[in-house]
Amino acid sequence: MSARYSRRNFLDNAVLTLAAGPFMLPQASYIHMYRAGRRVAGNFETRQHDPLGTIRQIEAGELSIGYAELGPENGIPVLLLHGWPYDIHSYEEVAPLLASRGCRVIVPHLRGHGTTRFLSDATPRAGQQAAVGKDVIALMDALNIPRAVLAGYDWGGRAACVAAALWPERCAGLVSVNGYLIQDIAKASQPLPASMEAAFWYQYYFLTERGHAGLTANRREIAHLMWKRNSPAWNFDDATFNRSAAAFDNPDYVDITIHSYRHRLGYAKGFPHYEDIERRLAAQPAITVPTITLDGGADGVVPATDGKAAAVRFSGERKHRIVTRAGHNLPQEDPRAFAAAVWELASRQH
Repeated sequence: MSARYSRRNFLDNAVLTLAAGPFMLPQASYIHMYRAGRRVAGNFETRQHDPLGTIRQIEAGELSIGYAELGPENGIPVLLLHGWPYDIHSYEEVAPLLASRGCRVIVPHLRGHGTTRFLSDATPRAGQQAAVGKDVIALMDALNIPRAVLAGYDWGGRAACVAAALWPERCAGLVSVNGYLIQDIAKASQPLPASMEAAFWYQYYFLTERGHAGLTANRREIAHLMWKRNSPAWNFDDATFNRSAAAFDNPDYVDITIHSYRHRLGYAKGFPHYEDIERRLAAQPAITVPTITLDGGADGVVPATDGKAAAVRFSGERKHRIVTRAGHNLPQEDPRAFAAAVWELASRQH
């Protein structure tokens, strides 16, 4: 992480001025959250000094979902959804910022990550977009959250887009990095520009049994390489990476990842209980809820655009912004810009 967004600078500059208004985060409150620590179930390392606090578990649909929760229980609900290969620490600064404004912030480990587990060994390890989207609704049901602002990037952005498109009554607003992320699987065989095909090397690698074995043996090395390539301007340190990489030791990480990429490219079938959702997603449904889309100006895998190409997929109010210095992991690289976008939508719920 660059010096500009280091925690020391963050604490020294606790009053942040954002597009949606100032985020007031008293230094003592932030330090209290930062020292709260967390206990992680299973074989994951126990860490102290974590601004996300203790990881909780709740049964939701076919999963026991591990999640962090910050802010007042009666606050404006916000779900922050991480990408791949990342984890909940993408939001280690965003979540306290939003909690300081009175939001009830939920940051779950996606299926196959962290302490999230399947309730049954017999459940298929599905990584398809219908599964991650349905998980969002199942978690909201379990937490008795009728409506929430949904925000995410990469896999988490896709989950948020799926939920917003198919269950708009549950979504008070959407923040999505890289725009409309619902996959058009029928067009999966159409080539992309050569530079993007090269950036997506790992997707084609995972179509092979060699790729499956490689991810099993080298999950951290692959993730580290992707962090570097996805965000060439982000100077993260080993401690930052290792904290997130612990989430990849989840026993379902490899199977979920492999199925996700094989399904999206048409090389693996979806599972029957998601067939109806996938059928609805195949129609490329419009997103009707208020939306802010963000692109990272330094994204090494998905180049920033003016957002116009995806405009037809948003039939409701939508704003598009480029966050100049951020890469693919936008909320961790520029937490203030991401938090500002979320708060702009959440503040309407007062």
